[in-house]
Amino acid sequence: MASSSSALSRLSNLRGHLHPSHSNKGGVGFIKISPEVSEALSNGHAVVALESTIISHGMPYPKNLETARQVEAVVRENGAVPATIAILDGIPCVGLSMEELEKLANLGPRAQKTARRDIAHVVATRGNGATTVSATMFFASMVGIPLFVTGGIGGVHRHGEHTMDISSDLTELGRTPVAVISAGVKSILDIPRTLEYLETQGVCVAAYRTNEFPAFFSETSGCKVPCRVDTPEDCAQLIDANLKLELGTGILIAVPIPKEHAASGRLIESAIKRALEEARDKNIIGNAATPFLLARVNELTGGASLASNIALVKNNALVGAKISVALVQIKERENKGGVKTTL
Repeated sequence: MASSSSALSRLSNLRGHLHPSHSNKGGVGFIKISPEVSEALSNGHAVVALESTIISHGMPYPKNLETARQVEAVVRENGAVPATIAILDGIPCVGLSMEELEKLANLGPRAQKTARRDIAHVVATRGNGATTVSATMFFASMVGIPLFVTGGIGGVHRHGEHTMDISSDLTELGRTPVAVISAGVKSILDIPRTLEYLETQGVCVAAYRTNEFPAFFSETSGCKVPCRVDTPEDCAQLIDANLKLELGTGILIAVPIPKEHAASGRLIESAIKRALEEARDKNIIGNAATPFLLARVNELTGGASLASNIALVKNNALVGAKISVALVQIKERENKGGVKTTL
């Protein structure tokens, strides 16, 4: 199909143009696709992109390394190839080896939190960058990975109508055709305004097996969604239609945290309010705000929020891998002539 050939074309272009020769003066870096990911993409197999900020800024060492390995294992166990994305020594990497994962985990916050705006700087300075949602989407799209799993996306910060503190994750969803599987929006943010902003960006927001948008640590937020999907196949059909129509936007598929891991909404909300007040008092703003708030909420909840965070990421990886496999199956049926597309 056109989408498969498009992915192969992008890979060919990357190999031909983004790998500088040793004699190329001023060549700062190149896209490095791991052999496992490259082979999977070339053969049309299921691949799931994973961000790296959760490794460097989301958890302490060695819990971050343990979680990263477990999430990759969940993806593999459900039929897909994990492609963790990061910038190491100025080289954007799609798919990390165990040694590279360990390096990133050991770096922790010393790796720069890298959104789209930071990519050129980190590459130019041969730095180490842990990719956020926006940067991960950017690199995933470049190499033809249509699906990306994370914990929760960024959004409009509380009081954002005054501060204009809006995550670049939202604008990336409005311009990059990658489906993002998450547990909704981080509950430290303004969820209603975030959904309004996504609507303005033309982003399809769907909820998995529910009519209500989840709130990261909680299954519910009080906000209804315009689109519900109940199976991995439903999700795959939605992604497939979005790609075939060339809408140019991403899709946000929000998966509620499993019931057995959902923290008390009242406890979390109380901790969030206190953490927000502390952040304002300390003038912690910009991309430093979310790591501070998540860490402080974890402290205030006695570690309950971190345990919930890990559980929801693994659950998202499971769902995302199944969706990726279902998407590949759609393409395989079309290639065999078993399904006629109306698009």
